[in-house]
Amino acid sequence: MSVRKEAETDIAEAFDYYESCRKSLGHDFLLAVEASLNKIQLNPLLYKEIHRQIRRVFINRFPYGIYFVMIENTLVVIGVIHARKNPRHWKKRQ
Repeated sequence: MSVRKEAETDIAEAFDYYESCRKSLGHDFLLAVEASLNKIQLNPLLYKEIHRQIRRVFINRFPYGIYFVMIENTLVVIGVIHARKNPRHWKKRQ
């Protein structure tokens, strides 16, 4: 699995936000992201294609989706984006 720099930035920003809300909530967010990434690795085709080969899994407990594509048998995470963000935000990352 590969995580693009933009997705790493998304995760870091969300972590900082949740830590500012409550101490250790950011760590809970990271654990939820990790659990979702593990689910993707187990069965990436389980998740519906939502736009031009981009698939999404929602993160439990947090209003974020992990957007990923499969490129030559490699999973590539292109974004970890809040559910209320405009879809253009993740579509342009493809």
